[in-house]
Amino acid sequence: MRLTVNGSILLTDLPLLERPAAIRAAGFEAIELWWPYATSTPDADEVDALVQALADAGTQLTGLNVNAGDMPGGDRGLVSWPEREADFHANLDVVTRIGERTGCRSFNALYGNRQPGVDPVEQDDLAVRNLAAAAQAVSRIGGTVLVEPISGVDAYPLKTAADAIGVIDRVAAEHGATNLGLLLDVYHLSVNGDDVDAAIAAHRDRIAHVQIADAPGRDQPGTGALPIGTWLGALEAGGYEGWIGLEYKPATPQSQADPFAWIPPEQRASS
Repeated sequence: MRLTVNGSILLTDLPLLERPAAIRAAGFEAIELWWPYATSTPDADEVDALVQALADAGTQLTGLNVNAGDMPGGDRGLVSWPEREADFHANLDVVTRIGERTGCRSFNALYGNRQPGVDPVEQDDLAVRNLAAAAQAVSRIGGTVLVEPISGVDAYPLKTAADAIGVIDRVAAEHGATNLGLLLDVYHLSVNGDDVDAAIAAHRDRIAHVQIADAPGRDQPGTGALPIGTWLGALEAGGYEGWIGLEYKPATPQSQADPFAWIPPEQRASS
């Protein structure tokens, strides 16, 4: 099991550029991030600073979100948002260059919420075109575009693994793009009522990344009721060799004091 720490949801008491070193000091070798900038096209020195922080810490960037808009304000991606199409395309070059410099090859493109007054069919058509463009952009560095069902936002249309697979299949059918994969976040799927066991069994060869958190609460595994260990075992038995992203929110005093205490030190390194 190769673990990567989501540095956008964990260790948030530290400035972003200090988190790679803190993750490395905790015994992990890998980090994933949501889009860390306020715009799709940050200044070059901002990107340079992040790349340098990763290198100085000796942490591998294993995943990076494409700009998803104002996440605290409720945005969940630009992929299907007509008014942000140019913004999305401008971001692809930056994302690809960061991947090229850091060795990151997985890029999560959140689908986007349904927009008031916009035909859902128009949004879905745009999403397919934009995902194909993203797949083409990252293909030059051997990258994969991730499509993720999420919970907590009614306007976000991808709720189940099958929803995401349907989009991935349509991009392949209409544009020939095959470097897209399912991001299987067991927390989001469970909260949405999806059958995670069935999703793993049905789509095991389409799963390109996995993220974990327990439910209810979205805290570390063991704080809720989800059989995360069973699911990880099923993934391993099915041949999954990718990263397991730790994407949980420490909520209890114990998990806040040491969000990684539940993981034995010998299991934290990826090699």
